[in-house]
Amino acid sequence: MSWEAILTLSVLVLMLVALVRSWLPPDAAFTGGLVTVVAVGVITPEQAFHGLSNHGLVTVGAMFVVAAGLRETGALHVLVTRLLGVGTGVRAALGRMMVSSAGVSAFLNNTPIVAMLMPEVLSWCRKRQIPASKLLIPLSYATILGGMCTLIGTSTNLVIDGMVRETGYLKPLTLFELSWVGVPAAIAGVVFMLTVGVRLLPQRTELLDQFGATQREYIVEMFVEPTCPLIGKSVQDAGLRHLPGLFLIEIDRKGDVITPVTPSDKLHEGDRLVFTGLVSTIVDLQRIPGLVPGVESHYDVSDSSKNSRRLCEAVVSSSFPELGRTIRHSNFRTRYDAVVVAVHRHGERLEQKVGDVILRPGDTLLLQAGRNFERTFRGSSDFYLVSEVSDSGLVRHERAWMAMGILLLLVGLLTWNALSTAVSALIAAGLMVLSRCVSVGVARRSVDWQVLVVIAMALGFGEAIHESGLDASLAGSIDLIGGRIAGPIGILVGIYLITNILTELISHIGAAALMFPIAMETAQEMNVSAAPFVIAIAIAASASFATPVGYQTNLMVYGPGGYRFSDFLKVGIPMNILIMIVAMLIIPWVWPLTPVAP
Repeated sequence: MSWEAILTLSVLVLMLVALVRSWLPPDAAFTGGLVTVVAVGVITPEQAFHGLSNHGLVTVGAMFVVAAGLRETGALHVLVTRLLGVGTGVRAALGRMMVSSAGVSAFLNNTPIVAMLMPEVLSWCRKRQIPASKLLIPLSYATILGGMCTLIGTSTNLVIDGMVRETGYLKPLTLFELSWVGVPAAIAGVVFMLTVGVRLLPQRTELLDQFGATQREYIVEMFVEPTCPLIGKSVQDAGLRHLPGLFLIEIDRKGDVITPVTPSDKLHEGDRLVFTGLVSTIVDLQRIPGLVPGVESHYDVSDSSKNSRRLCEAVVSSSFPELGRTIRHSNFRTRYDAVVVAVHRHGERLEQKVGDVILRPGDTLLLQAGRNFERTFRGSSDFYLVSEVSDSGLVRHERAWMAMGILLLLVGLLTWNALSTAVSALIAAGLMVLSRCVSVGVARRSVDWQVLVVIAMALGFGEAIHESGLDASLAGSIDLIGGRIAGPIGILVGIYLITNILTELISHIGAAALMFPIAMETAQEMNVSAAPFVIAIAIAASASFATPVGYQTNLMVYGPGGYRFSDFLKVGIPMNILIMIVAMLIIPWVWPLTPVAP
């Protein structure tokens, strides 16, 4: 083994230790390791940063923007709600949720998909008094399983395809090539969760519920527009009755007040709905198409107005110019270009309508205001405090059909191999911006730059493993020790296990990038096709179920579900074993370990 290989191996071990012990985040660890091997001359800077041009890296970045377009337009809101159903059974909801989530994640990168679907699942759980911990781990698992099924389902597959294209040794992966093993694995995973996994899932208190008692409760009034999809539905069917954190006090129907509201009362066009609720639930109300703040009779709901407005909280000061006047008769809209959506007063539950509330010092107002409201009035003497509510932008429902059309176009381009994966994804991302499904600013913020840095740096370190000869040394040792004992199948299982363990300890992208050159060299040493090893790495790197740190989607649901580390071990280890068995039965059959002519 050369000094370059020994040094690269030493840096690799230190990097893995730093990641396992959480001394450094993945992007810092991989960047530090790559800079080290460049500084000592193992590879050149050009080789180190060649990963920045990798097809998979470009595709992953573009897919973040495509997912943002679907999220901003609410294109999947109705679909997910219908698939989850109106029942309250955990097992039935679990099945519908996992199938729908896996299906969506097969065509979109699963990290932004969890970010998009988690609020929907949390809202659904609150409405039906179901612990979110019963559905959030399955949500993450479902998106991981769905991501295994197609090329664009997960960044891991895209990165591996990019490395395959660069080697020129194998044909690039097609859109549905991984479906041969991904679909059976997904089916097995869903069945496991519905039969065994559902019994292993914990019953934890959602993070919102743990702190819900200390949150501000607002009085809010919403107006039912003619386009609202809830018209004609009962309060119960519309999901507006006795929600955790939200209570429907009354319905004002052209002067006739319905109170108390019963579950069978139906919603009509022009109804004014008066709620008390927490900020998070009011944000959910704002995202229902056709429900607008009911304080003003001539509320502006034009596209340009909606797309530029956010929710802000503002505390009225003693020098506020409209003190002693009702919100309806104040000059609030003209003076501040903002609409009062809801009011909170010192822990009291206000019973009157929002428009009839007389403004007093210390009142906290929930406002729908322009983008610059916080910056403009943060230092104003009119308010003690001004802050923007996170994730409160209004959904562009009118462009949902356009966003879905762009997604279908992307799937069509990839299915027929009309263009490369990266170009197809860039076209879809560009169309999302040009069609105003997502603004340039939101598109820029939607890209997870840490993920892209990890991909680029891990690919660069993979180049160091190859150039230093470390991959050839490790592959020779694997062939010498394992090949004579277990044969090609045993080596394939070993590559899968090592990749899967690395995935659980560091990250799926890092594991794939580090194991790819070793697997390619192992195949050459054994003089067999590299295809089964590439597919095994793709599945093993994605199959991260046993820890919350191995895959970003697991980490995303970790806090909101109120989980413990042991919860993932209890459910995830059996899932890992099951997926490995399915993969090892199918991969050698579809991609045989056939000898390759020297």
